[in-house]
Amino acid sequence: MKSAPLPRSLAIPKSWKTLDWSSVFAAIIYPALGVIGLVAAFTLGLALESLTLHWWYAPLALLAGAISLVICNMGIGVLHRVWQHKAGELHWPAQVITAVNCVIAMQGRMKDWVNYHSQHHRLSDRPGDPHNPNEGKLWAWMGWLFWRDENDLQRPLALWLRDNPSVRFTDKHYSWFALLAHLVLPALIYLAVWALGGSILLTFILHAAAVTARGVQFHATILGVNVFGHMKTPAWADWLLALLTGGEAFHDHHHDQPSSALHLPRRGVLNRLVDYNGTTLLVFEKLRWARDLKIAPQFSGQPQIQGPAE
Repeated sequence: MKSAPLPRSLAIPKSWKTLDWSSVFAAIIYPALGVIGLVAAFTLGLALESLTLHWWYAPLALLAGAISLVICNMGIGVLHRVWQHKAGELHWPAQVITAVNCVIAMQGRMKDWVNYHSQHHRLSDRPGDPHNPNEGKLWAWMGWLFWRDENDLQRPLALWLRDNPSVRFTDKHYSWFALLAHLVLPALIYLAVWALGGSILLTFILHAAAVTARGVQFHATILGVNVFGHMKTPAWADWLLALLTGGEAFHDHHHDQPSSALHLPRRGVLNRLVDYNGTTLLVFEKLRWARDLKIAPQFSGQPQIQGPAE
């Protein structure tokens, strides 16, 4: 008889030497830099007469943050629903957009993302689940990211993605793409703004807001899905987390209908605004960038709003 796997939080050695610093950077250091940058920029702008700080910088910062959060979610949501759970097929424009958005969202190599999530569904809330909340809420939130099992990272790309050029190319050059998206491109934007005589302070505020929002999205996903998604939570919390994750936090439904391209009914303005990852797939379908979308029967044509079960 095959023995049950050990709980991951016990089986994986945890020390400073085995810490995954790339995950620490994505989850803690980078978002902290965004928050510190925002506070410093507004504080210095108010304190120093030499810096021009307009009131409308604040709503622009909120807008930049919202755009950053949505872009990250649209990458993760499409990766999750289509490339992970085979809810349809993507043509090359949608594949490229999804791959780029996942790099912006700092999701790491899609090979590892898919392998970890496959284990989660196979062993959900049981020993062997990479982020089993029964092994501790902190472990399910961030611990599983910070300490990795080398055997997990050595697993090959999932069979159904091996012929996908966008996934293979992005994974092969992920570190360079991440460097380009999060360091080189912002540096070029700062240089262009300086050369054109624009406001470096405003540019910095918008950049810091985007970085901070990416951190909010990152933690709304790993906390809202991995932890709260496996707990009994009030409806308002489900809807708030769903808004911050593009619908991914409707986790009860997802485990019941994992291959559904939508997490809320097709009809209804609020449904499509909250489940905007699913709306992105519907737009891709209209543009003929996606096809054969699978939709759970209860979501295919019902007009009323339906949240997750309380």
